[in-house]
Amino acid sequence: MTRWQEIARETGGPDYARRYAERFRALAARGDGVHGEAAFVNGLVSPPARVLDAGCGTGRVAIRLAELGHTVVGVDVDVAMLNEAREEAPDLDWRVGDLAQLDTGELFDLVVVAGNTIPLLEPGTLSAAAAHLAAQLDPGGLLVCGFGLDADHLPDDCPVTPLAEVEEAFAAAGLEPVERFSTWDRAPYDEAAGYVVTVDRLRGEGT
Repeated sequence: MTRWQEIARETGGPDYARRYAERFRALAARGDGVHGEAAFVNGLVSPPARVLDAGCGTGRVAIRLAELGHTVVGVDVDVAMLNEAREEAPDLDWRVGDLAQLDTGELFDLVVVAGNTIPLLEPGTLSAAAAHLAAQLDPGGLLVCGFGLDADHLPDDCPVTPLAEVEEAFAAAGLEPVERFSTWDRAPYDEAAGYVVTVDRLRGEGT
């Protein structure tokens, strides 16, 4: 069982994946904005871009990106979460995969890693995950990650992964920082905000 699954089962019970999907459907039904990540990505690449949603969970971000006209692949290690995604959008490309061993056999214009996926990685796998995420990008392609930097912005029992460690792993994987924000709405980065959205570019010819 992964770190994510242990935390999810503890807080949401055995039906955690369905509960997770229903929570966001309820938020959307009452008019709350639930597509900040997709809007952010859509502001970086124009459709039809090739986008990988790495750690896609129940597919909320990937489904919205597909609605906006992007060609999307969703990957997650949690089969229960992917089953929710397939039920919601059976025609999209959903795959089971561990980010620390990821090999889609394709290259993308952008890889998005949302939903606190980075701090929820298995212990000791950050460097491998960064390398494998970078390997899915075209030269000059973008890696976008959003994650909490303190306990208030992370699930219970999820340890903090310092931004400096993430940036070190990204640099070793051939990525260079482009922008940093504190929200998906592009608020300027402030460490005190407790959340970061990182945008990095894969170094390559012409970049």
